[in-house]
Amino acid sequence: MKTKKKINLFVPGPISPEFIANAIAKHQSKTHIGAHDIFLGQVRADEIEGKTVEAIEYTAYEAMAVEKIIEIREAAFEKFELSCMHIYHSLGKVPVGEICLFVFVSSPHRKEVFEALHQVVEEIKKKLPVFGKECFGNDEYSWKINR
Repeated sequence: MKTKKKINLFVPGPISPEFIANAIAKHQSKTHIGAHDIFLGQVRADEIEGKTVEAIEYTAYEAMAVEKIIEIREAAFEKFELSCMHIYHSLGKVPVGEICLFVFVSSPHRKEVFEALHQVVEEIKKKLPVFGKECFGNDEYSWKINR
């Protein structure tokens, strides 16, 4: 297994534009990279049974989530020629319109990042033990189903 470093997966609350910009800026000195691709998951104001989502409150089985992220990362690094990958998911309450998932993939070439990013995001949605409680206001909620 290539990944031995500590995985910083979770961010408290929404993932800010400044956090995203700083992550991108840190890669300017990595001149062997020729392409980046980014996925930003945003909380939608879905309507469910006549009620509109105001926020999602995320919880996770954190130890298992880190194990799953390592598996997902390793599979992507084995399949694609990648330089680096960063994955961040919110924990806690995230209002509609805010970012809750940030995946950043880099490679010497563009084709690799497009394909790798798609695979990684799909795997995160299927396998990551992160749970979202869709909050409607007045303390009403329902548990989110990933699509």
